[in-house]
Amino acid sequence: MGHLLEKTMLQTFRERLEEEEKAKATIEKYLHDVEMFFRYAEGLEEINKYSMIAYKEFLTDKYAAASVNSMLAAVNVFLKNMGWYDCVVKSLKIQKEAFRAREKDLTKDEYYCLLNAAQKKNDTRLYWIMQALCATGIRVSELKYITVESLSTGCARVNSKGKQRMVLLPSILCRKLRKYVREQQIKRGSVFVTRSGKPVDRSNICHAMKNLCTETGICRGKVFPHNLRHLFALTYYKAKKDLSHLADLLGHSNVNTTRIYTLVSSEEQEKQIEVLGLVV
Repeated sequence: MGHLLEKTMLQTFRERLEEEEKAKATIEKYLHDVEMFFRYAEGLEEINKYSMIAYKEFLTDKYAAASVNSMLAAVNVFLKNMGWYDCVVKSLKIQKEAFRAREKDLTKDEYYCLLNAAQKKNDTRLYWIMQALCATGIRVSELKYITVESLSTGCARVNSKGKQRMVLLPSILCRKLRKYVREQQIKRGSVFVTRSGKPVDRSNICHAMKNLCTETGICRGKVFPHNLRHLFALTYYKAKKDLSHLADLLGHSNVNTTRIYTLVSSEEQEKQIEVLGLVV
């Protein structure tokens, strides 16, 4: 395919994704993955089922199964949009994990360490961002819906992934954040904003969190905003054992998605198995 044709198809693909009201982050992810496929396909005479199977094998040799499936999903959406249904390939089958890898699991103690580190650095905004994420289970992309107005009602109205839901804000969090916005002289709109008044984005938060790893000694691989959502989910599930209600709180349409969030660490799983007393 020529570069001009590729550019035209990518633009058409972008427009169709926008018409389907896909999230901005999803659109950029899909376009990135399709561009990566174009680079692979530069030397091919045509795109067909066989070349797609070869691409799938190429990805499998380089990436983890979950990443392969994510990239294939994007390319498959593109192929369907182009009407090339006979080129669509199946995703890799992944056995469900029974526990979360220890190196991925952020503990409550580590969460407290991150808060203390942010406090020592006088990064008040990050200090409260982490608490807002962890105390509500809200997605980092939904943080902008925690507004000055929502602190009065104790409820944030969130629009995400084509759905609207109400996120409860704990009263103690509202009280602390009302004090924060008074100190920052934030009168209306999003609570967590940049100096220019725009809502902080995921990359800024992630970068700031990882900067705390030097002081805390916590592995950088487990320090990112989404892991605070995991910690909320796991803590809630341990206390309530109500998977259905947790799915509602997290904004999941499928309870199976919620199950991923409630996986205990490998260390805890090991303790649970040892308690069975089956080794003499």
